[in-house]
Amino acid sequence: MTGMKNINSKAKTDTNTGFGTNANNYGGRFVNKNGTANVEKRGMHLLHRISWYHTMIDMPRWKFMFILLGFYVGMNFVFAIIYYGIGIEHLNGIDTTGSNWVQFGQAYFFSAQTFTTVGYGHISPSGFLTSSVAAAEALIGLLSFAIATGLFFGRFSKPTAFLKFSHNALIAPYGETKGLMIRITPFKNTNFTDAEAKMTLGMSVEENGAKTNKFYSLALELERINALTLSWTLVHPITENSPLYNLTKEDFDSIHGEILVFIKTFDDMFSNTVAIRTSYTFEEVIYGAKFEPMYTRSNDNSKTILDLDKLNAFTNVTLE
Repeated sequence: MTGMKNINSKAKTDTNTGFGTNANNYGGRFVNKNGTANVEKRGMHLLHRISWYHTMIDMPRWKFMFILLGFYVGMNFVFAIIYYGIGIEHLNGIDTTGSNWVQFGQAYFFSAQTFTTVGYGHISPSGFLTSSVAAAEALIGLLSFAIATGLFFGRFSKPTAFLKFSHNALIAPYGETKGLMIRITPFKNTNFTDAEAKMTLGMSVEENGAKTNKFYSLALELERINALTLSWTLVHPITENSPLYNLTKEDFDSIHGEILVFIKTFDDMFSNTVAIRTSYTFEEVIYGAKFEPMYTRSNDNSKTILDLDKLNAFTNVTLE
């Protein structure tokens, strides 16, 4: 990999990252911006490879609601077809004078009433077969709503780290040297304590004609804080022992590297430990910039104002 000669030879590698060292078959970044591993699993049967429960818990809210609505509409449509196929005359109270679409619509809404166990009583099943289908639909409806309730509870009760990372990592002035800086902040009304951070540099390099994944643990100015109520800027001092010590702005533009960030903290709201991670490729590192302050005093000096919109705000500076 071009630029590898500039990596500080004093830096100690750490291969216990879980990503392996063989880079020949490794594509793209190690970790996506949302914290998920950049891995696509294939092979085995789909039902064995994917957990539908975890999929429903982790999917976006709009997809979750769309699937529930689609399932509800689809199931009632299927049962409406069954009732209509058995014979509309087996549904007492239905208006048989209307068109076929009107009759099907009445069968659909009877299915919805049965599925939800509302049962207004305007239409009722007649005959063994229709009554059996209605009974089966009522059972399926009860089980479906029980599962949906469990999924709703699982989504609301799932411990989540309500933390946001800055879009970019910065190479900023730090004392008499430079520092790699990444900022995080809580964005919900939660209380985080005992926050712990780890930062790792991952690179695919060429050694003896073969590509190898190299990982370097980046020492932080502070690896642990007692309370995370405002913003926290993670700082890796670029000293002589840092793998970034010899890298220039041109190196960050030419070398393919990735900075992995892991955060673990205790959330008082969930009374549980939560974790979150992300990564920054060298393309997402801005050389020669520093973050702007996120918080200030209120006008009456009674409160500290944390401006979440300034999480990614920075100013360009000149580095020696």
